[in-house]
Amino acid sequence: MYQVIARKYRPQTFEELLGQGHIKQTLRNAIEQGRVGHAYIFSGPRGTGKTTTARILAMALNCEEGPTPKPDPSSPVCQEIAAGGALDVVEIDAASNRGIDEMRRLRQNVQYRPVRDRYKIFIIDEAHQITTDAFNALLKTLEEPPEWMVFVLCTTEPQAIPATILSRCQHFAFQPVDVGEVLEHLGHICDSEGVTAEDDALAAIALAGDGSVRDSLSALDQAIAAFGNRLEAAAVRDLIGAISSESADRILAAIRDSDQAGMLAAVDDMFRQGHHPQYFCGELARHFRNLLVMKLAGAETRLVSAGAREREAAGVWIDYFSEDDLTRFVNLLLSLYSELQDCTHQRFRLEVGLLKLVHAARLAPIEEVIGSLGRPSAPIAAPASGDRRPTAAPSTGGPSRRASPKPRAKRPSAPLSLKDKLLHRLRSSEGTETLTEILESGTVQLDGRTLRLTVDSERKGVFELQRPVLEAAAVAVVAKKVRISIEADETPRPPPKGGDAQGAGNSRQPSLGFEARAKADPAVRAITEQHPGRLVGIADLRS
Repeated sequence: MYQVIARKYRPQTFEELLGQGHIKQTLRNAIEQGRVGHAYIFSGPRGTGKTTTARILAMALNCEEGPTPKPDPSSPVCQEIAAGGALDVVEIDAASNRGIDEMRRLRQNVQYRPVRDRYKIFIIDEAHQITTDAFNALLKTLEEPPEWMVFVLCTTEPQAIPATILSRCQHFAFQPVDVGEVLEHLGHICDSEGVTAEDDALAAIALAGDGSVRDSLSALDQAIAAFGNRLEAAAVRDLIGAISSESADRILAAIRDSDQAGMLAAVDDMFRQGHHPQYFCGELARHFRNLLVMKLAGAETRLVSAGAREREAAGVWIDYFSEDDLTRFVNLLLSLYSELQDCTHQRFRLEVGLLKLVHAARLAPIEEVIGSLGRPSAPIAAPASGDRRPTAAPSTGGPSRRASPKPRAKRPSAPLSLKDKLLHRLRSSEGTETLTEILESGTVQLDGRTLRLTVDSERKGVFELQRPVLEAAAVAVVAKKVRISIEADETPRPPPKGGDAQGAGNSRQPSLGFEARAKADPAVRAITEQHPGRLVGIADLRS
């Protein structure tokens, strides 16, 4: 009878076990020092070696030459344990033996010495399935077992194990196996089986396992059954449902070009190829995550889980999107992945979710929007996508670089006060003449994360109307987010020269009412010109 690859190549020693270096070292040391515990909990994701490690521990303890950290897999005792036929190594499936009656029988069995071997070992798989009453019946046995008894509880849900059980056991947390180790292991197996496989095909299989060695070996078994002794990347991806680099490129191009019809066509092709919507969304999120990591850490970073061809294809797109864009895309895809879990109309939800990516690429940074409020000539709408990223399609030679930003104006060599810096920042923007004029006679003080501005009480309302412009300038000057506090200066001021409040040197125009003065302000006028008919009302904030 055919034996699947996952069982045929199951590790028989600690050295053959993939990953889990800290666990292997601790168990080997415990055996060498004679400090083997009476109860262990092995927890972690599926397929990471929990039950396999429990069997290797049983071999190490009961081997003829043992206890030894290097058991001999060819010895009769180890072969019996590996085959599941040893009388003194009992494996229990807690999913079907979870009640108090089963635990009572186990407790009675514990009282008898091993039939032949040195230790009597109970391996309880899926231990989180055991009921609370059954765990309570096992408490005393776990706390004070006979000297020949060892318990190993394996679980994928350690949080479901009662605290009273956890405190009586040594807990080892298994981690997902690194993709590089899984990839190397798959290559050795293919060599042993006489299978020729492309690197990207094995990479797709390793990534499909998501850190689970057993899942990756099952996918490899399936691929060999489907395609024989030659595995090609495109065929393997179609078999396991992974998205190809071409599909990812179509979606990226639709986002770059704001092509909503192209995005809908990509979704249609996905359904025609039989991909599962949620799995497709997860693969797409992984692809965008890789782009973000490559953007931050470099194209050759080891933090990216991808084959050489996929990494090269992803690298072409790095310069087309900013870090903010990629972060926004990943967040949208993760939210979409969760929504697809219990969604009834998955196609509609996927289409709407991916169209959000197209719209998200058009968003302008909030700093640009705030900075444009005081500029009559600058539109508030987000810039076109062509102004933010290259419009040419990617080529094998890589995309063209963006134009270098204009150098900023040099700051004065003499040290400036906080007030001078704020005035300098405001003067560099258009439509802020009134603000700078008022601020020149006021005071500026930074109190923790609050920037206090004290201005003439009669002109405080102008500052309140242009608070967004002030906040943007303050963030640029202080280099951190601060709260603007506008306070009125109640100090009496002498009347202007000539005694005429409406003289040529007075820009406050007291003959005009408050509403007329507010509408005459350059910043307010700029906003009303860009949004005609949208002014709802004007309020005096001093009242």
